[in-house]
Amino acid sequence: MSDMNSSEEDIPSLIPAQYKPVPVTIITGYLGAGKTTLLNYILKEQHNKRIAVILNEFGEGSALEKSVSIGQEGELYEEWLELRNGCLCCSVKDNGIKAIENLMAKRGKFDYILLETTGLADPGPIATMFWLDEDLGSDIYLDGIITVIDCKHGLSQLKEKTEAENDVKINAAIRQVALADLIILNKCDLVASEQKDVLTAAIRSINGSSRLLETTHCSVPLDDILDLRAYSGVCQDRLSAIVNEVKTRGDSSHLDKDVGTVTLELDLKISRKSLELFLQRILWENLAKDREGNTMQIIRFKALCSLAGEDLPLLVQAVYDTYDCQSVPSSEDTNGNVSRLIFIGTHLDKSCLHSLLLQCIKDSGDGSE
Repeated sequence: MSDMNSSEEDIPSLIPAQYKPVPVTIITGYLGAGKTTLLNYILKEQHNKRIAVILNEFGEGSALEKSVSIGQEGELYEEWLELRNGCLCCSVKDNGIKAIENLMAKRGKFDYILLETTGLADPGPIATMFWLDEDLGSDIYLDGIITVIDCKHGLSQLKEKTEAENDVKINAAIRQVALADLIILNKCDLVASEQKDVLTAAIRSINGSSRLLETTHCSVPLDDILDLRAYSGVCQDRLSAIVNEVKTRGDSSHLDKDVGTVTLELDLKISRKSLELFLQRILWENLAKDREGNTMQIIRFKALCSLAGEDLPLLVQAVYDTYDCQSVPSSEDTNGNVSRLIFIGTHLDKSCLHSLLLQCIKDSGDGSE
């Protein structure tokens, strides 16, 4: 036994500090949608939450939008600024990794990270960077993607023409809606209810599975935007929400036949081998085709699958060609043999997806129930 009076016993720095992983929420939205208003509210209100906000510029289009200036007399802070309500604020112009590295040096001083992106950014690559990055994964995790939409101009932004990518026209506003886990429809006071309903229908035609909040001046209770756990299977509420997404929302119509939501519900258990083959074919090999021969592009995918030979259901999440699987606790919503899959993407064809999945089960030859 060591001497209790030894000086070595009195060095606290030798004892590693224990920190809970910090959730990262990505806030995106088209130019003028209200991201600045939302962040100003968070940074100025007394909410007794320790939040770090990173104001960022991503991509080649960043020159079209100036960095958000928050601070005394509108100054732009390149270093950390600690505000009176306990928040930390920083503006950076790199790809986000440097900002997080600097931020984690201050870990223990905050509970949440909010990452604001430029209006033209595609949140998909940004999300996967924080979702699966091994170097950062132990300290942070992706909590979800929030997309802010201008109720007055949102419909025209969704319909803006853009150059075709892989023969599919998807502009930035549509991508942001498709990838959103929570959609904030802002400036609702500036339009008639009929115009708002048309925009809501257009949003639902793209993403029929995410929660939508209607706001004025982006006045949103923080409890509605924090702890989304959109990529986590730990939260039973989230599991129930995924199941209810399929039960309560049918397949959506398409906006200009480009982007929509399709759901599959199968009364059978799927083997891991069959499921992985299906994911490989739709995400990596681009083998999913509609009846006209168009390649389906998967932007976002969520599934809760009953697995053959396993007691626990499997939660599958994908953003573009990156996916992750994790076994999750069972609940009354996840019991039984039912597997439920949600697709958000282009040229989606429900019957073709169903046929491809059954073909993968057959090709795997492993006796899925």
